[in-house]
Amino acid sequence: MQIVKTIGELRPIVQKWRREGLSVGLVPTMGYLHEGHKSLILRAVSENDRVVVSDFVNPTQFGVNEDLSTYPRDLERDAAVCEEAGAALIFHPEPEEMYFPDNCTFVDMDSLTKGLCGKTRPTHFRGVCTVVSKLFHIVTPDRAYFGQKDAQQLAVIRRMVRDLNFGITIVGCPIVREEDGLAMSSRNAYLNEGERKAALILHKSLMLGEGMLKAGERDAAKVREAILGNLGTEPLARADYVELVDAETLEPVEKVERPILAAIAVYIGKTRLIDNFTFAAEK
Repeated sequence: MQIVKTIGELRPIVQKWRREGLSVGLVPTMGYLHEGHKSLILRAVSENDRVVVSDFVNPTQFGVNEDLSTYPRDLERDAAVCEEAGAALIFHPEPEEMYFPDNCTFVDMDSLTKGLCGKTRPTHFRGVCTVVSKLFHIVTPDRAYFGQKDAQQLAVIRRMVRDLNFGITIVGCPIVREEDGLAMSSRNAYLNEGERKAALILHKSLMLGEGMLKAGERDAAKVREAILGNLGTEPLARADYVELVDAETLEPVEKVERPILAAIAVYIGKTRLIDNFTFAAEK
């Protein structure tokens, strides 16, 4: 497995693969890889001849006073995960490699980025769309793999690829959880022992809401209030948002009559965590 740090190094390698008729998969990450990332890499390896994992903490998707400087980084650990999973190459650029000093071009989107995480992180998805579109141009993959835990990001990337005619297949992969239900996240590393225990309230609250839907409740407001109320039983938890939205448009719904996404963002102490589930009512 190779680790390359520049676009100039990466492109000839991918071009050689292309000349050999090999398919290419891309797994975009910000590093500090865990089993959730590994599941994406394994899926990519099973569906492509060669897999590139980008390992880049992208500064443009962090807002003012967010955790860019403290975001966990460990390339040696990441390389071990990638090699074990069968990736062919890690692309690990510095910010200066990805962004010119006078960079003034961004990829942005309306509608899908206004709610959920976009409401409190207004510049986040502009940074996500910009860096992912750059990675698509640099790596030119056949398929790219994203986790369902970042459900809004997955919907945004799918729409960007459609709207801008990228010709890349976007593959969404299931959330990977710890044995106790906590969704795997690089930011879980911020949690102390008490906060780690408190963080279980996210999954428990979502399971409560999902149980209501499976039992026949179709009033989105009632499900939302139940999830919010259960989150409120944990003193260390502070909800950023709890929403039930259309799974495709991400617009809020009043009645659960079509596939929906139930998504939450919750602060446990100072750490912001997200989780979700999807639900389709039987017709």
